[in-house]
Amino acid sequence: MKIEHAALWTADLERMKSFYETYFGAAAGDKYTNAKKQFHSYFLQFEGGARLELMTKPACFGRDEGRVYLGYAHIAFSVGSEAKVVELTERLRRDGYTVEGEPRVTGDGYFESVVLDPEGNSIEITV
Repeated sequence: MKIEHAALWTADLERMKSFYETYFGAAAGDKYTNAKKQFHSYFLQFEGGARLELMTKPACFGRDEGRVYLGYAHIAFSVGSEAKVVELTERLRRDGYTVEGEPRVTGDGYFESVVLDPEGNSIEITV
């Protein structure tokens, strides 16, 4: 058994697709549209086979600042080395994205950083 994909609601489907393509090497499939439900989505494929579905519709709501939510907390991307973690973190910072956690060794032994995507979702960048 394996996880087939994870999904993420978004207010700006095209911007989020571009972000994951640009920084994490995602390859987007064709856009899916259900006009009756006003639903649109893309499946993003990553190296190694993982997939992320980005979804939107008019009823998507924003997040409250500082509020902890139940459910999924982050997506983690393995980039292969500590140097690449630092490099991608700095690239995202230069391009104006929030670095929520600087590159470091965590208490459970991971070398990682934490950045926020354009809509504030946490992404761990790890070896």
